[in-house]
Amino acid sequence: VALLDVHLPGGKGGGGAEVAAACEDVEGLRFLALSVSDAPEDVVAVIRAGARGYVTKSITTADLVEAIHRVGAGDAAFSPRLAGFVLDAFGTREVAARDDELDLLSAREQEVMRLIARGYTYKEVASELFISIKTVETHVSAVLHKLQLSNRNELTRWAVRRNIV
Repeated sequence: VALLDVHLPGGKGGGGAEVAAACEDVEGLRFLALSVSDAPEDVVAVIRAGARGYVTKSITTADLVEAIHRVGAGDAAFSPRLAGFVLDAFGTREVAARDDELDLLSAREQEVMRLIARGYTYKEVASELFISIKTVETHVSAVLHKLQLSNRNELTRWAVRRNIV
């Protein structure tokens, strides 16, 4: 069992998702994702990449050890707060299906896109993500280009259709 920090630096879906996807052909290797985040988009990305479980860093040592053993035995393991969400999310085709368009975006572009789609201004996005307004503009421009959209309104409609916001 590999205990994987979800927020390793990386590209699409974060480095954690990339590591899990890159190692999917290693026989017998199972991943348990560990993160400070319980955001649905983080959970979905890592589970899609092949993790067998997802726990938050607030988990007790005993619960973490139990989760590692469960994943090692081939079972799934999730923090209690996430279990219901995971069942709901992967019980519906829309979320469980791979979204090739969304997968075109880097993890940072996805973060920026979600905030913009929720109505944040560039200044608010910059403040939230601790980046410059110019960097936000660059990410938004890249997102619009990759998704072949022409403005923020189209981006918001695109995100709403996919239940991203």
